[in-house]
Amino acid sequence: MIGIIDYGMGNLGSVTNAFRFLELEAKIITRKQEMDGCRALILPGVGAFGDCMGHLVEHDFVGAIKDWTDAGKPLMGICLGLQALFKSSEESPGVEGLGLLPGTVKRFDLPRELKVPQIGWNRMVEVQPDCPMFEGIDDRSFFYLVHSYYVVPDSPDLVAGKTEYGIDYCSCVWKENIFATQFHPEKSQAVGLRMLRNFWNWSEKQ
Repeated sequence: MIGIIDYGMGNLGSVTNAFRFLELEAKIITRKQEMDGCRALILPGVGAFGDCMGHLVEHDFVGAIKDWTDAGKPLMGICLGLQALFKSSEESPGVEGLGLLPGTVKRFDLPRELKVPQIGWNRMVEVQPDCPMFEGIDDRSFFYLVHSYYVVPDSPDLVAGKTEYGIDYCSCVWKENIFATQFHPEKSQAVGLRMLRNFWNWSEKQ
């Protein structure tokens, strides 16, 4: 069972529907106690960094998520769920992120001809081709993105995939039991569904 964390700000419907389409067992969890019945977690998210962290604190998920990853259990972040894994964001100065990964979140500062937010399809270049979530997915495949901010990990070893939009930025991270994407696999058609299935398969082995 994969638990999809509901803290009041997630793209829960599309993520849940993707797993249902794949005929894989997943459920929305609203309380940390429900994590006990899961073998892996997904942290989705849309909206602002500060609101996200406020809701995670309010729903008592912050400590529970840190304990989960400290125990080596699989976690996947999506979009804002990726950004929340880092220490801080320019979007919400003074607000602490989960701090599971070292680094920060920055706003795009791009030429005027490039619109912010970036909305639409763009390529992901595989930086770590051995990442199990890339199995069966061609390098430079297109994924769907909607975002104004991007993560800047302190260590290049965290970067699993990059995307070019005025700059080359990190669009995918992988460290041990933590995997996360800036793009939306659940909205990225066949390649995104394959990535979610890969996460399912990978979590079975952890």
